[in-house]
Amino acid sequence: MKHKLTLLLGLFFLLSAFTADKPVITIFMIGDSTMADKSLTGGNPERGWGQMLPGYLSEEIRVDNHAVNGRSSKSFIDEGRWEKVISQVKKGDYVFIQFGHNDEKSDPKRYTAPGTTFDENLKRFVNETRAKGGIPVLFNSIVRRNFGTADGNKLIDTHGAYLDSPRKVAKELGVAFVDMNKVTHDFVEGMGPVESKKLFMWVPANQVAAIPKGREDNTHLNVYGGRVVAGLAMDAVAKEVPELAKYVRHYDFVVAQDGSGDFFTVQEAIDAVPDFRKNVRTTILVRKGVYKEKIVVPESKINISLIGQEGAVLSYDDYAQKKNCFGEEKGTSGSSSCYIYAPDFYAENITFENSSGPVGQAVACFISADRVYFKNCRFLGFQDTLYTYGKDCRQYYEGCYIEGTVDFIFGWSTAVFNRCHIHSKRGGYVTAPSTDRGQKYGYVFYDCRLTADEGVTEVYLSRPWRSYAQAVFIRCYLGKHIVPAGWNNWGKKEAEKTVFYAEYESTGEGANPKARAPFSHQLKSIKGYEIETILAGNDGWNPVKNGNELLDIKR
Repeated sequence: MKHKLTLLLGLFFLLSAFTADKPVITIFMIGDSTMADKSLTGGNPERGWGQMLPGYLSEEIRVDNHAVNGRSSKSFIDEGRWEKVISQVKKGDYVFIQFGHNDEKSDPKRYTAPGTTFDENLKRFVNETRAKGGIPVLFNSIVRRNFGTADGNKLIDTHGAYLDSPRKVAKELGVAFVDMNKVTHDFVEGMGPVESKKLFMWVPANQVAAIPKGREDNTHLNVYGGRVVAGLAMDAVAKEVPELAKYVRHYDFVVAQDGSGDFFTVQEAIDAVPDFRKNVRTTILVRKGVYKEKIVVPESKINISLIGQEGAVLSYDDYAQKKNCFGEEKGTSGSSSCYIYAPDFYAENITFENSSGPVGQAVACFISADRVYFKNCRFLGFQDTLYTYGKDCRQYYEGCYIEGTVDFIFGWSTAVFNRCHIHSKRGGYVTAPSTDRGQKYGYVFYDCRLTADEGVTEVYLSRPWRSYAQAVFIRCYLGKHIVPAGWNNWGKKEAEKTVFYAEYESTGEGANPKARAPFSHQLKSIKGYEIETILAGNDGWNPVKNGNELLDIKR
């Protein structure tokens, strides 16, 4: 039975080490400046709604935005832009089509007539997309902010028959149609003539380097407006194209280095979270990129969910002996790349990295908060990678990867590591708990896999940073890098009487119960070591059963 369990566990970790290639669907976007990507030079705040669309979609969808400022359906074709797009469309891809603003222009290079040439161009886009196995979706133009009625509270249409052409073509050809004009009209009019300025390019003079003279523009969107309209668009698309609904995501904030989010840095997004926002999570998407910044989640920013796209890395390069601005060493605590002080913090698919290298103590993540949950995260560093600092704090790590050399998981907190991959880059010690006397639990590793770089030997499961250290490994696979003794007393003979180091059904070449240090234990039962029991505390926190659901706690 034990042999079968070993084989099954090994197979589980082998399979979990590989991720199946996700099928990627591309949404090609063709249109004008209200949809187009904008330059970020000089702090330019203008955004097209297509530029912001990736923040509303899962990673199975790729957005390829070909919309260009000033183009009509005619000039887009005549300049060869459509030919470039359609050559890339493959079966199952989508093409979002939105023209009209510039088809209205009298310029003969751009002008088309609704009912004739404009409709013909739209039909061409639709038919050629279908011929490639793609799926066309027609949109009409977003509304202009034109409050021109006597009372100033009603919007006046400026697009006329150009709004009807996409609708008519869609009906004639059996194509999905999104009435973006109505969607944005209702939203802008609902905001009113004053508040709606927040959506558009109303920029005072001498505030933005890209627009030194300022601008009052009722057609083009700013960062906030682009995000809002993109969200409205995807909600409307989900209704008209149900096949895309499962890919739609909504986050309170999006962080992106390419300008497709609310912020460029993670810290800006955290700072924007209202203090002590109760009974609801604030969700932050971190798009792909390496964000070199020292991050602090203060105690007042409770209930944050930080969700990363694949390749989202939070990195910094401080280390203990590095000097601060006063010429003093930063120390271990001061070396961390990320600090988490707020309770009920949740992170998923985020890499926390200290990139300083093998320079002594250099923390990737410092956690001094209760009910903190990490799912599918990575913690990268060398010595002292993960600092579970908070006393009387509980942390849960699920499916995470943690690497280091010496004491790379250490601290006071009660922490459960469930199905995690723990990797030693050099000889040393995996954990260094400093569990307080009388604390019921320290570190518990459930069904984890312990591996090492090629040629690494002489790795211990733990050594006691404090005399009452606790670490228990349950059904873990231990590689051959784990020494037969398994446990080290850190030269503290007296600590052998007070530490609690134990294993239950360890497997792998590093599992050697008969040779283990005499002060360690081989458990015959794991009663009392159920994950829900370890983390329950006084409030019944159970992330295994309830995920990142918030507890009903009075604050």
